[in-house]
Amino acid sequence: MPLKDLMVHLDRSARSRARLDMAVAIAGQHGARLVGAFGQRAAPHMVGVVASWPSDDYLRAAAASKAEFAQVCAGLARAEWQDINRGSDAALLSQVTAAARYADLVILGQHDESAAGLVPPELPEEVLANGGRPVLVVPYAGTFEPVFKRPLIAWNASREAAHAVNDALPLLAGCEEAVVLSLHPRHDVAKANCDALTAHLACHGIAASSEVLVVQDIGIMDMLLSRLSDHGADLLVMGGHSQIAFPFLSRGAGTRHILRSMTVPVLMAN
Repeated sequence: MPLKDLMVHLDRSARSRARLDMAVAIAGQHGARLVGAFGQRAAPHMVGVVASWPSDDYLRAAAASKAEFAQVCAGLARAEWQDINRGSDAALLSQVTAAARYADLVILGQHDESAAGLVPPELPEEVLANGGRPVLVVPYAGTFEPVFKRPLIAWNASREAAHAVNDALPLLAGCEEAVVLSLHPRHDVAKANCDALTAHLACHGIAASSEVLVVQDIGIMDMLLSRLSDHGADLLVMGGHSQIAFPFLSRGAGTRHILRSMTVPVLMAN
């Protein structure tokens, strides 16, 4: 499916601009509309003993975000800024997740444990689990190009992984070489799965090499992160919340580990 409608979550954190820049670049490459969905935590304004929303601080943050969005998106044919917060963490999670369902791709930020949280830490996983759309999560540290040359695909032949690969095709087009890292407890099955996916990618004009990584213990996600570094990968594509072929991991544990420890942008789908 072509990317024609993107959404990026915005707040006033230091990394919001990095997400916006990547979103604008991808939207420009694909001729897509870009929706900037602004929402962050903010203390309610107190009037006597009654809390009111929104607070003056929130209004200032929203106005600054809207102005920055208009400036950065000036070159796009279609761009729209929205304030989707309603005050509480539950409302913020719900509103971002609901808005995500109207996009082809949702661009979010990795939670930074060391920074004062402007959004609930579970936001990326919540949108992934319930938004019904692929998410591209941008790390909270580092500089990343919006054109991915060395993507790595974590492939276990699951439904979630298949969705992730299909959703990633527009971002994989034109890459120098994709690496398919086939994950399975049995080498022969992993090799067959890997060959099948590389043949599928070739039909889309995407050259891919392959590597088989036999699942042995709970360190599989750390092994995956290590191979990302070894290959110099600039994008990880993987299914989210899958327990297929990860017998030592509870459902969602691998997703959470990657979202905590990622060092390159990660595209996930359910």
